[in-house]
Amino acid sequence: MARRREQVLDAALEVLGAEGSRRLTYQAVDAAAGVPTGTTSNYFRNRGALIDGIVDHLQTVEHREWETFAAGTDPADPGELADAMAAFARHATGPGRARTAARFALFLEAAARPELRAPLARGRQAVLAWSAEWVRRFGSRAPERHGRILLDHLDGVVLHQLAFPDDDFNPAPEIRELLAGLLG
Repeated sequence: MARRREQVLDAALEVLGAEGSRRLTYQAVDAAAGVPTGTTSNYFRNRGALIDGIVDHLQTVEHREWETFAAGTDPADPGELADAMAAFARHATGPGRARTAARFALFLEAAARPELRAPLARGRQAVLAWSAEWVRRFGSRAPERHGRILLDHLDGVVLHQLAFPDDDFNPAPEIRELLAGLLG
């Protein structure tokens, strides 16, 4: 039963990210999950409950993904950090595109539903901690602030790539320049 719920939530993330919030319906999620009609509504009695479930599921999935990324990322210098962050941005706008778009859609949903802000912020806190540690390692005098600036830049770059895809997308040079300014 838990596996079926996860299957529905994976499909809901895909629908939200690929088709937008207006297309997020029980029927669309059931079809995307390949489950019988009515399955999504059995788990989530209304749209608010479905969105809450998606937020919680997204936090779990992204936390697991960031832990894997962080564990495999041990940059020796700011250039390697820029390359790692650029690789993550390419993943987020390539294979992880739908999930990334779903996250941004949930940010917009949080503008209307403030109760979503806390769970979405919790996910960001872990990423901020890793980012702060990386810039601290390279001499940042304000690692929390610089880590946040780095992640805010990355979010902006990713959002622009989602909205205006560039076949030659390579954020590494800009990230290098940003890090040079922060760490200079």
